[in-house]
Amino acid sequence: MKNINLIISTLCLLVLGACTIDEQFDPNAPSVSAILSEAEPNELDLLVYGAEARMRTAWDTYITSTGTIARELYIFNADPRNTEDLLGKEGRSLDNNTFYLTAPRGTRYQVVKNVNLLLEALPNAQGASEAELAGYRGYARTVKALMFLQELMRLNDNGIRVDVADPENLGPFVSKADAFTEIFSLLDDAYDDLQGAEFHFALSAGYAGGFDTPEGYAEFNRAIAARAATYAQQYDNALSYLEDSFLDLDGDITVGPEMIFSTASGDVLNPVFKIPGQSGDQIIVHDSYIEDIREGDMRLSKFRPRVDATSQDGLNGTHETALYESALSSIDIIRNEELILIYAEASIQEGSLDDAVTALNVIRNAHGLGDYDGDVNRDALIDEMLYNRRYSFWAEGHRMFDLRRYGLLNADNLSIDRPGDQVFQQFPIPLNENQ
Repeated sequence: MKNINLIISTLCLLVLGACTIDEQFDPNAPSVSAILSEAEPNELDLLVYGAEARMRTAWDTYITSTGTIARELYIFNADPRNTEDLLGKEGRSLDNNTFYLTAPRGTRYQVVKNVNLLLEALPNAQGASEAELAGYRGYARTVKALMFLQELMRLNDNGIRVDVADPENLGPFVSKADAFTEIFSLLDDAYDDLQGAEFHFALSAGYAGGFDTPEGYAEFNRAIAARAATYAQQYDNALSYLEDSFLDLDGDITVGPEMIFSTASGDVLNPVFKIPGQSGDQIIVHDSYIEDIREGDMRLSKFRPRVDATSQDGLNGTHETALYESALSSIDIIRNEELILIYAEASIQEGSLDDAVTALNVIRNAHGLGDYDGDVNRDALIDEMLYNRRYSFWAEGHRMFDLRRYGLLNADNLSIDRPGDQVFQQFPIPLNENQ
């Protein structure tokens, strides 16, 4: 990842409900006014690099907060809110002014601010071709849609703000339906932008394998659109988006864009990686994942047995995360495995059960389970699809939303490990947001 020296507060915390952009002097970089009035391609590139870098921030909090609610995992550390608030201990509610809400929200909107500034600068940009301008637009709108989608899935029926270009005059919270409309509009406009576009900027090695070109990035765009359509339960649209994505039923299921990390000065390490065997700051696997995994399922390797079982706040666990090998391991943004399971889910919902079985067999065989031999009906295949999503995407930020989509995010379906604990459906609107 490039070492990025952004000299403007484009990383402004819109989560505060209102914020200002303060110009700062840096002799090695342009001011906000200069970017908006006469930015050159190298200056626009900085905004791209800043957005890509910032997308990684607070990802660990996003994962552990949603994963705790979904009973995927516990985070055992010194902060009691991880085992109290997020599990509704003794009737607690989610706090509307604390880190597990504000940290992911702040960084999602910081990225949005970056790309909004980029979009605002393009009409007055100097020295960029029309094809390069289209490349910037396609990148910015895709990233903006992804950030909105991530935040919408957390706040759900509370809705989100989508009009945040003017920090002095923020738009209102819009409904979940209207937010999805904006997300799809951004993704579709971005896809159109990317047709015939050129990239002046160079994306990181996380987009290697062809995703660092406009053509490959357009496939990434369609993949994100397919994810959004699945979350929105628009399954016919999900299948349509998949046609232009990088879905490959015969290909490597691990292929896809990634967030990368390094020890370079100014860069960051994988925030979800935890040192094996340590106590005091560890992601503990919910015991139900160990109990429910099928014999021969190689995804068991994501879970490392602890020498000694651990406990905190009345909660227990025998296994810890082994999801990432080191602090330099990359984190998938989206990969072919997800697209195959989206194809399976959408095919089930659209009545194409044989196509769903074909897709499910790709995933089953990749993880050592062999072909599906159960009942071929809607309910049985939904159960099989959800099982595979459960283990394929453990601690990747999907489970809470998958359960909610099927009406399973509740105490009837999830293990309640302490009397009085609750299962939350969504995160609250932050305290500092003005309706």
